[in-house]
Amino acid sequence: MKIAYTCNVRLSDSEADAAFDRPETVSAIAAALTSLGHRVECVEVSGPVSRFVARLEALNPDLVFNTAVGRGGKCREAFYPGLFEQVAIPYTGSDAYGCTLMTDKRLTKMLLASCGVPTPRWIFVDSVHNWKFPELTYPVMVKPNYESRSEGIDQNSVVETPDALLKQVTGLLIRYPAGVIVEEFVAGRDIVVPFLENASPDTDGVLTPGEYRFDTSQVSDRRYVIYDSYLQRRPDAVMARVPAEMPPDILKNLISMSQTIRKTLDIRDMACLDFRLSSTGEIYFVEANALPRLEPGATIYASAALAGLSDMKSVLNAVVEGAAGRYGIQVAARSHIRKKALKVGLTFNLKRIKPHHASDDDREAEFDSRTTVDAIAGAITSLGHEVVELEATPELPLIIGSMPLDLVFNIAEGLHGRNRESQVPAILELLDIPYVGSDPATLSICLDKVLAKKMVRQAGIATANFMVLRTGNERLPRELRFPVIIKPIAEGSSKGVIGMNVVQDETSLKAVARELLSKYHQPVLVEEYLSGREFTVGLLGENRPRVLPPMEICFNDKSNPCPVYAFEHKLDINDEISYQAPAAIDRPLQKRLEQVARSIFIALGCRDVARVDLRLDAGGQVNFIECNPLPGLTPGWSDLCIIGEAAGMDYRTLIEEIMAPAIRRMKAKEKTLVTV
Repeated sequence: MKIAYTCNVRLSDSEADAAFDRPETVSAIAAALTSLGHRVECVEVSGPVSRFVARLEALNPDLVFNTAVGRGGKCREAFYPGLFEQVAIPYTGSDAYGCTLMTDKRLTKMLLASCGVPTPRWIFVDSVHNWKFPELTYPVMVKPNYESRSEGIDQNSVVETPDALLKQVTGLLIRYPAGVIVEEFVAGRDIVVPFLENASPDTDGVLTPGEYRFDTSQVSDRRYVIYDSYLQRRPDAVMARVPAEMPPDILKNLISMSQTIRKTLDIRDMACLDFRLSSTGEIYFVEANALPRLEPGATIYASAALAGLSDMKSVLNAVVEGAAGRYGIQVAARSHIRKKALKVGLTFNLKRIKPHHASDDDREAEFDSRTTVDAIAGAITSLGHEVVELEATPELPLIIGSMPLDLVFNIAEGLHGRNRESQVPAILELLDIPYVGSDPATLSICLDKVLAKKMVRQAGIATANFMVLRTGNERLPRELRFPVIIKPIAEGSSKGVIGMNVVQDETSLKAVARELLSKYHQPVLVEEYLSGREFTVGLLGENRPRVLPPMEICFNDKSNPCPVYAFEHKLDINDEISYQAPAAIDRPLQKRLEQVARSIFIALGCRDVARVDLRLDAGGQVNFIECNPLPGLTPGWSDLCIIGEAAGMDYRTLIEEIMAPAIRRMKAKEKTLVTV
């Protein structure tokens, strides 16, 4: 099967990331699923939800193996199951209803109490206004109501006096205003009962109970030994002992109680139930976890081993088969069947004339090399699609109109005129073929640097003062300040931009302008030179694009008072230029760069992908230079690819994320046509 493995990756040992999976755990789960013969795509759920959904729809998996817990809200563990249901993709684990119940400790306790399941006496508190001391027996434990994996629980959580209780509740409500649980602390042992629906039919999926044992060197100074957030982040300090030591009659009662809980909470596939076994043998339910830990060494594996599932692979296989059976998916039969692939046209202009110096023929400088075309085609093919290469020659309209294409991935620069980048998308719109990238209007506006600057300025974004020369003889406005930089109005890849284009006086300006007018047969842009640092920012998505970390263009020649990112710098490795990705900048500047880049992306109507060039002026203000909605995609070389790598994206993932919104638009259109 094709499985999308959705997860949160823990990037730090902070308490905020406590419920997330370590990178080692994510790798181990992905490897185990792959070893079962499945094709696994790991999808980390950070970033805008629209981008996540688009990527999921682009992957079009047979099944989602879900461990993602969400980042906030009372129903965060229910968010992703609910989302999967809305987009009609089968998934592992409990549904949104079950996850909501298990995330809400108060609701769980109330529901189970009605079924005769004993819990420690407790109260729920969401405000200390009109506080009354609860009629509970001390010591008591205070913990967040909607958090899991011991988040919000530390050594101060067990309190022994009313005054200490009020102080602890007040402090915890500041951190967790949705509410806290205060329950009587049961002296005894922590017992965990794993549930694996497809592993033990005789016990309705309830596995052999285990108990937590703690490294005495790390808990010797504690009055109350509890599995708090500190120990949750240190797996070396905790080990699960399976089976837990208890008399047969207590074990039988515990299994029966767990079966009742499983049915009442409508638990599916897998879970862990936490209990407290008192020193006198009473069993008390504490909480249920719909998304149990699956790292190597977790209790669920030790308990499953006693049911005949000897390793991680067999446990995960039980989860997959359980979910597949629920949705009627034939695991063995489908594992060798390839789902219907999309037929993706790849439109491009192939570079046959490669300039080596600024003075060389640069007519095809913006075109793509065979290496780039092959890399993009390979990435699309690896995603399970069929690629049809289509060079954007004058014969393209006749060729593409006769082909049954599902989607076009367009990188064609076009052949002539200031609207050349919009030519292929315009043809695709005429033929009603969905495509990747911005529409013709945006491509035309972005190629025309003056139009783009006017639109961006209208949106309230700073850009250097500028003017347009059409003959080279125009009178300069008084407010124009030297030095200025001169460039063709409608060229990409820095064509026509060389170090000599920064001039200090009117005579030099007009000389360079006439040279550019003669060579490129188009007006030239004259704008005041910005003396600050230069950055480029990649963006992916549509209405709420993902902004990748800014990259700085570093000018190494300190003797040059007016450096520019010139045409020759993009031809080969050059000692004058280096790239820092992500840029070494403080958080306020990074935030300003990201906000400006996102505003530009939206103002110009970009979609799917773009790269925005920005530069600081002498006062540190972020200024717009230009926007490229057809950024280069040469692996390891193009700016966007370098930025993607710095953001942790390999080339294949970058291409996948660029494609995802277009596939979503294509599917939305198909649904509309079916409805009509």
